[in-house]
Amino acid sequence: MHKINLDKTDRKILAILQNDGRITNAELAKRIGLSPSACLRRVQRIEESGVISAYVALVQQEAVGRPSSIFVEVTLKSQSEESLRAFERAVVTCPDIMECYLMSGDADYLIRVVAADTQDYERIHKQHLTRLPGLARIRSSFAMRAICKKTALNI
Repeated sequence: MHKINLDKTDRKILAILQNDGRITNAELAKRIGLSPSACLRRVQRIEESGVISAYVALVQQEAVGRPSSIFVEVTLKSQSEESLRAFERAVVTCPDIMECYLMSGDADYLIRVVAADTQDYERIHKQHLTRLPGLARIRSSFAMRAICKKTALNI
């Protein structure tokens, strides 16, 4: 991804697309005040620069029977480059892990897992989390409820 200068119109385009990725180019152009061809060129330039990485459908966890979010702090035995790479390769293959961040502070990584309930999390813990390479410690916290969950960046 290379850096792109975003002007006021580009920022408006991004704000609209973050809230409605399925908007037609004609409707987007109308809302921005551009011709459809000029709008399409801007969107393509933004996409090609890597600012927009994907268009997705956001699925409600509860609607598909996975209402629980569990935040897992992971500490590794070693922070060598090899250990970090092995851990990160393993994490991306686990279907129940939704997010993973390399952290500063006490834990090396923070993971967000989704599960149906505590029994389902126990399965995930046994089958996936405890088998991740290089583990020294795992500490799990169940989210009681989401207060704020945003998908759109303030551009």
